[in-house]
Amino acid sequence: MTADTLQQQQQFIVRQRIRLMVNQYEVHAAAPDGSEAGLLAFAQQKRMAFKEQVTLYTDDSKSTPVLGFKARQVMDLGATYDVTDATGTPIGSFRKNFRASLLRSTWHLDQPGYGELTGQETNQWVAILRRFVESLSWLPYHFDFVLNGRPGFSVVKKWGLRDKYVVTVHDQSLDRRLVVAMAVALDALQAR
Repeated sequence: MTADTLQQQQQFIVRQRIRLMVNQYEVHAAAPDGSEAGLLAFAQQKRMAFKEQVTLYTDDSKSTPVLGFKARQVMDLGATYDVTDATGTPIGSFRKNFRASLLRSTWHLDQPGYGELTGQETNQWVAILRRFVESLSWLPYHFDFVLNGRPGFSVVKKWGLRDKYVVTVHDQSLDRRLVVAMAVALDALQAR
């Protein structure tokens, strides 16, 4: 995945691979008919790390990193995650708003020079059900990320045996690397 290829995408599909010991994700471009097109990135969440970390690579050989995110703090419910490019240069950050997330998951994504977007589950009832009935964690959900009432992007978890997310970018000035990092984080970190 090159930064230019990624930046041209309007819609992505993020799919979790089913693995026993590690969380893995595939990020695909979305074809006009909504199907999965070419693989843009492969993500793997580090297990048993003192600080939560996810690295995205060009493919599942994991030989070429593209970007990643890592928690600043150890074991913090409202931790901030720094997003970096392949060279380790910071490109933005995101954090969960712990208090607001008690009833409806709420995240803040910061892109330097753009501002802070706030993303929140759109359906209050699904959000409450998912919190209080553990067996309903498979329920689909929808997040809209906005800045001053302007839509930035949305992430929709679909029905299915494997977690699948459709990510739609509404604002062309958003860095797609941050959007992809946030979409992966919604699955990898949502229950924390």
